[in-house]
Amino acid sequence: MNLPNTIDFSHGISAIDAQYHRPGRAAIHLIVEKGVAAIVDTGTKFSIPGVIAILERKQIPLEKVAYIFLTHIHLDHAGGASELMRLLPDAQLVVHPRGAKYMINPTKLIAGVKAVYGEAEFNRLYGEIYPIDASRVIEAPDETSVELNGRQLLLLDTPGHARHHYCIFDEQSQSFFTGDTFGVSYRELDVNGLEFVFPTTTPVQFDPEAAHASVDRIMSFQPQFAYLAHYSRIGNLLHHAQQMHALIDAFVDIANCSITQNERHHFIAQAMQALLGERLQTHGCKLLPEAISDLLKVDIKLNSLGLETWLDRAENSSKS
Repeated sequence: MNLPNTIDFSHGISAIDAQYHRPGRAAIHLIVEKGVAAIVDTGTKFSIPGVIAILERKQIPLEKVAYIFLTHIHLDHAGGASELMRLLPDAQLVVHPRGAKYMINPTKLIAGVKAVYGEAEFNRLYGEIYPIDASRVIEAPDETSVELNGRQLLLLDTPGHARHHYCIFDEQSQSFFTGDTFGVSYRELDVNGLEFVFPTTTPVQFDPEAAHASVDRIMSFQPQFAYLAHYSRIGNLLHHAQQMHALIDAFVDIANCSITQNERHHFIAQAMQALLGERLQTHGCKLLPEAISDLLKVDIKLNSLGLETWLDRAENSSKS
């Protein structure tokens, strides 16, 4: 097999391409501390052969992987967890308390995703997902501390993108593994070392107030870097936190403006495309508009659906 693209950073941290949709879209992070490893997010079942191949290349025995951390249970992050747990005999799965039951019995999780994508597309993207033995699952409430061979990892409850989301503060590298809480940043959009970051509001639990609070909580630790699931390490975090706050508000404004539109989804998607295009132009991005559109089309579609779900939830709440 072709090995997935891998980036090795300092402090024993590596990014392994999950090979999800396209190269450079989703990263699985590996942390190695004195020969003992942890994996942050798993990609899908189809990502796992690449992860195992990288462990072998790095000469990390499978029994030396102590933990699999799931920042949250969306399937581009957690779809490969059951397959990876099957192959890693001594690993424990660390998951938010709100997500643990869906890993132990994934029936409802699978049904919900199939309702969005359809069965054929689900099978193409994610493959089979199996129950995970409850005895191997660790529920991680807010401020859970996990020791990886003497290395302290602090798990913080960070809703906004999802209510079953935590971020991991790595004391050694003074960095966060942020899943989707600190947004999305594709390396193709970097300009002279400065990244471009935007929020991810995918269905079904986007909460703008919680998203703002979670960004602020991450920044209260004054981290040096953030390791994003989409896609890996970014710096310049003070700048990006400001941009995240501004874009969360801008996305909410777009959603609220769509209420009076007949084709709400089309309005949101077009307005988001225009907003991000404008911001990228200011950022100095030289990609052609067609290339930007192709790069961001999946995110814009899912973000638009998530904003619609947020509107529906707010409307139903006001009626009750």
